[in-house]
Amino acid sequence: MTESQSIRNEAGEPLMKKCTYCQELKPLTEFQRRTGRRAGPYSRRGPCRSCRGVTAQERAAASAPSTEGTQPLSAFLASHGDGYEAVVQKSMEAPAQPDLQPQPPRRKPVTDKARERHRQRVRHLLSRLKPADTKSLRLNRNGMIRLRGKTDQGRRWHQEIEFELAVTLVRERMAVVVNPYTIRRLYSNKEFRQYVLKRDRYTCFFCGGYGDTIDHLLPRAKGGHTTPVNCVCACNECNQFKAARDVDEFIESGVPLPSPDDPDAPEDSL
Repeated sequence: MTESQSIRNEAGEPLMKKCTYCQELKPLTEFQRRTGRRAGPYSRRGPCRSCRGVTAQERAAASAPSTEGTQPLSAFLASHGDGYEAVVQKSMEAPAQPDLQPQPPRRKPVTDKARERHRQRVRHLLSRLKPADTKSLRLNRNGMIRLRGKTDQGRRWHQEIEFELAVTLVRERMAVVVNPYTIRRLYSNKEFRQYVLKRDRYTCFFCGGYGDTIDHLLPRAKGGHTTPVNCVCACNECNQFKAARDVDEFIESGVPLPSPDDPDAPEDSL
């Protein structure tokens, strides 16, 4: 069967196809032919020849409804009386009011009693994290403990750590024992940060203001580790001022208190 015979029916009339863009019935010769072994008479596809080089913006503009038959505003007001004209005139003369965005409510300054109450609450939560049993841990043939976990993207990783570090991570609830030679980290970096911030209600452990960073009670320079027992929520200012000092030393030296005008400062009821 030739190409001219495949695009005509038994009566000799050309076969028609509706374009997906202009929605018009056009002969099959206006469409591209699908090549291949299974290409048949109805294997034409895609847009027609006139719509093939037209962009999506031009097709949307062409299909938009025309405004030729719309009634002008003057004719509409004349047909509906003076009431509409007065309303339109009043709306045009009224000054445009600026968009007033709601301001955050001013909060009360944090008192010393509220700060101490928040510290006691955090210490109580940390005391409830009882140390896990680590008697079942055993060294592997390399004299190490295998630690495995997941990244923030969900990819698995593993490494070998010392026995003392593995015991510390398990006791301070950062990891669990999988078998005598392997422990698993419970949180990824992102999950651990969200856990500490939500646990401390985004409240700085030192000044009682808004906190969005994590600080170590026992500094890492002095042997502290990133565990739920050793980490608390802190504001950026307190985190920088504390540096590698201990908690008691930093509190006794004077904590930078948040400003009363700070909208992010929490209320008195911590």
